[in-house]
Amino acid sequence: MTGRAASKVLSGARVVLPTGTVENGRVIVEGERIAGAAPADAPSLDLSGHWIVPGFVDMHVHGGGGASFTSGTAEDVLRGVRTHREHGTTTIAASTVTGEMDVLARQAALLSELVQQGDLAGIHFEGPFISPCRKGAHSEDLLRDPDPAEVRKLIDAAHGTAKMVTLATELPGGIESVRLLAEHGVIAAIGHTDATYEQTVEAIDAGATVATHLYNAMPALGHRTPGPIAALLEDERITVELINDGTHLHPAALELAYHRAGSARVAFITDAMDAAGFGDGTYALGPLAVEVRDGVARLAEGGSIAGSTLTLDTAFKRAVTVDRLPVEDVVRSVSANPARLLGVDDRVGSLEPGKDADLVVLDADFTLKGVMRKGAWVIEP
Repeated sequence: MTGRAASKVLSGARVVLPTGTVENGRVIVEGERIAGAAPADAPSLDLSGHWIVPGFVDMHVHGGGGASFTSGTAEDVLRGVRTHREHGTTTIAASTVTGEMDVLARQAALLSELVQQGDLAGIHFEGPFISPCRKGAHSEDLLRDPDPAEVRKLIDAAHGTAKMVTLATELPGGIESVRLLAEHGVIAAIGHTDATYEQTVEAIDAGATVATHLYNAMPALGHRTPGPIAALLEDERITVELINDGTHLHPAALELAYHRAGSARVAFITDAMDAAGFGDGTYALGPLAVEVRDGVARLAEGGSIAGSTLTLDTAFKRAVTVDRLPVEDVVRSVSANPARLLGVDDRVGSLEPGKDADLVVLDADFTLKGVMRKGAWVIEP
């Protein structure tokens, strides 16, 4: 990592701003921030033929670089954070998986310290308040109904850093827990659910605002029993998470969701586990063993998909080159929208004067070439 200069100018690239793409644009960095102007003698880096986009924001990620956010030490968590930063994700909310309540509370306390230090943007609890019918890679023995008192214990353990809780809102206590979360400014996310269409509508009306990895771990869309997918896609209050790795979703399903919800209501996530940026092998996801082969993570017992090995630079490139989505729309989905949901869009998620100098440099083929966080190069182009 190189040191910070007082001011520097990144010039010649296509720069994606909230208002659109600027050809032959400039991004001016002063210290840790984006500036509106630069001294005449500020050093300039010519990035002609490249794109500059905001640093990526991942609101649902369990680990990377061989390290787990659920069970790792602070050093482990930081190793995972560094791995994702090297792939362009400059802002991360750490996700847990189902575990014993006291274990989750202890990990939340550890993660909250890293939030206070500025290494993480918050905590996302995925489980244990999810449906055994749609448990995915969560230990069924440790699942429980979303009793509001238990939900409150978890968010209290995070010392004000809890950003999101995924729940099966049809379970006993689900609607009351949604209301509790909304009252405390924590996102209630509908996921790992066996809810009907009507039950999902009720949860949205109670205050749920996110769909955890839409399509995955929920009933399929049916023409007579539309289930949660239709309710989540049609409601303007819901942002849908999508895992764009080519494994979790067929391209047609992604296209259906993206064009029904629109770029303002999609957040690309990784749902990555330890193997992201690390390679194939045997891993643990909470108490469960996971086998990663050819980059696909599955439970050793049963074969259910167990998170992903995705990084957001890969999701970005796939969205533009395979799914043929406009670059500006993808930027919203990978940066601006998750930043807004996490409540950090005053600092990150777009390239604007006064915000953190978090950015990603991509070549003409949308391959990552550089990453800057708070004005310092993580990867220098």
